[in-house]
Amino acid sequence: MIRTADHDAGHGTIRVLTLDRPEARNAIDLPTRERLLEELTAAAGDAAVRAIVLTGAGGVFSAGGDLRTMDGVDAAAARARLLPLHRAVRLIATCATPVVAAVEGSAAGLGVSLAAVCDHVVAAEDARFVAGFGRVGLVADGGLLWTLPQRVGLGRAKDMLLFGRTVPAPRAYEIGLADSLAPPGKALEVALERAAEAAELAPLSIAAAKRVLSRADHSLKRTLEAEREEQAGLFGTADFAEGRAAFAERRRPRFQGR
Repeated sequence: MIRTADHDAGHGTIRVLTLDRPEARNAIDLPTRERLLEELTAAAGDAAVRAIVLTGAGGVFSAGGDLRTMDGVDAAAARARLLPLHRAVRLIATCATPVVAAVEGSAAGLGVSLAAVCDHVVAAEDARFVAGFGRVGLVADGGLLWTLPQRVGLGRAKDMLLFGRTVPAPRAYEIGLADSLAPPGKALEVALERAAEAAELAPLSIAAAKRVLSRADHSLKRTLEAEREEQAGLFGTADFAEGRAAFAERRRPRFQGR
């Protein structure tokens, strides 16, 4: 369901989590949701893991929720199915570790949701995104009603969600749904490069930025207040001392997350 692999980034480990149900185009059933939450929790709690990459097996990111497993699901069961998914989405958005999505083939429905909540989305040039929830009688889930407008703006989000538009990767890059493009078949390779770049930076600084950026209230007043508290906490860290020393000595810093 979820395959894991570690890559040495020189400044720590990059943990790759792969949605691994190629026979179902990596559709996300309940066991996959639960396992994804487990693996994300483990990666986010491991100080040696400096970045996480989320991808799919078999040249496809994910076909979304597994409709074949939804027969007979009532309202109570539907709410229960969403719990591990919502916890996973919140963890991606708020954990201290940067999360990069590597999208090949297609990201549909819940697949779009999982990609959009990641900190950076790498898409193969021939990939496509479609939030076709309305075609099956459901509303967007996995936080997409929050993340998509932030990424592409309210009007473009409505175009995708209300009309079920398929967005090819070059257009996704233009509107901000994808952050980097890669040659077909190279999305994971480029995602690992982006993750390695993030792994070089000070982990506590990354964590502080993610905490502020994931706040629901993005008013200037609240953001400045959060910025003041986060910045004050970083001044006394060993990483800030290392950053100052490396700058003065004109060398690359080696951050330890302390």
